[in-house]
Amino acid sequence: MGYSRKVLEHFTNPRNVGEIPDADGVGKVGNPADGDLVHIYIKVKDDVLDDVKFKTMGCAAAIATSSKVTEMAKGMTLMQALQLTREDVANALDGLPPGKMECSNLGADALHMAIREYLIKEGREAEAPAAIDERGDQCVVGAPIRPH
Repeated sequence: MGYSRKVLEHFTNPRNVGEIPDADGVGKVGNPADGDLVHIYIKVKDDVLDDVKFKTMGCAAAIATSSKVTEMAKGMTLMQALQLTREDVANALDGLPPGKMECSNLGADALHMAIREYLIKEGREAEAPAAIDERGDQCVVGAPIRPH
């Protein structure tokens, strides 16, 4: 399986690239030494994601999935965005090649971490679930990514 047209479109024309200097939350997942690194920046207004941007070091799939997750998350409530999964992002891109799902689709995890950071800053720890990936592993900032 190669890259879908949607993956190639988001890779060649990524949306919402950059940082939010006064971000309400920042999520960082991955490790550039082992694979991909994704930063997601969020701006929250009335519990809605008013702005979402990303910076990614990685392959075409990492850039495309980061771009897509920012598009999907903008306008969602915090609780809706916490329900967004890697699978949702991959499906929205018409799939990812084998081996790219786990190592390059980190945008949803980084988004969850940014929301978690925001909720903790706001004193709402009880609403900030632990960042858990689809395998049930706890996501750790800077954790090594399994090889391709």
